[in-house]
Amino acid sequence: MSSDADLLADRRSLRRKLTLWRVLAVLGVIAAAVIGGFAWKGDSLSGLSSPHIARITISGFISGDRRTLDLIKSVEDSKAVSAVVLRVDSPGGTTSGSEALHLALRQLAAKKPMVAVVDGLAASGGYIAAMGADRIVARQTSLVGSIGVLFQFPNVSQLLDTVGVKVESIKSSPLKAAPSGFEPTSPEAREALQRVVNDNYTWFKDMVRDRRHLAESEVTTASDGRVYSGRQALGLKLVDQIGGEQDAIAWLEREKSVAKDLKVRDWRRRSESSSYGLWSLAEAMARGAGLDALAATIARAADQPVGLRLDAPLALWQPAAEK
Repeated sequence: MSSDADLLADRRSLRRKLTLWRVLAVLGVIAAAVIGGFAWKGDSLSGLSSPHIARITISGFISGDRRTLDLIKSVEDSKAVSAVVLRVDSPGGTTSGSEALHLALRQLAAKKPMVAVVDGLAASGGYIAAMGADRIVARQTSLVGSIGVLFQFPNVSQLLDTVGVKVESIKSSPLKAAPSGFEPTSPEAREALQRVVNDNYTWFKDMVRDRRHLAESEVTTASDGRVYSGRQALGLKLVDQIGGEQDAIAWLEREKSVAKDLKVRDWRRRSESSSYGLWSLAEAMARGAGLDALAATIARAADQPVGLRLDAPLALWQPAAEK
């Protein structure tokens, strides 16, 4: 009996020790991650305080969000930033958001030499962003252009008729809240929207003409809404050079007297919840483990807006669906 009791006591003691060690191990992993993350953050901040070339990435849907505009302003105010590489990989976004982004980039370019590198796609609003730089470099196979404006809205009136649902509205004028999507679009409403699209399109073309120093005939040729390869865009004067980031940096050193061999450091938007949230922790852990590709993926995911508003004219490129 005494041996059984001793054995039971030993098992309980061993279980308590194992539980303690498991708890300590978990706490140790968390502490190491937090310490490593803050150390990585500290290294990043110290790197941003020494002279360098800032890399700003514009990717995904362009909405002119405040975090991106604040980031551009921070780069503009930084005394450590000698020049800027604007990396663009975007199909565009709203016209108003693209305009806000372009104006912020032009203000930055007035203080810091800036070159845009088209890394894959700079269409519509993405091209508007690229034109904020002093020079545009694109790869041979990049997609550039899509100079045009789009206004899309669903019309479910036939579906509602099929299920027997009718949406009624009382409006101050026939064009109020038109188009609604709940009824066929009237010719008057369609004409009014077409005028808005045409006005936005004229604004876009004027920007291309002024920023790219094109003749009216050249603008007309390039502004039919299609996208071009990098090589085609060079022939149309929509870009200045075929190449990548190293070519862009070489131009900054050669033409803008930027010091040679400066490090290129990423500037990223702050998290909406905090400056060091779960996304930042996950990214820090991935970098600490040497998984740079995973860290970059996490950073891109953290930068994506939670929701998108599409009830506005769009400077957006999207491949047409097959009929």
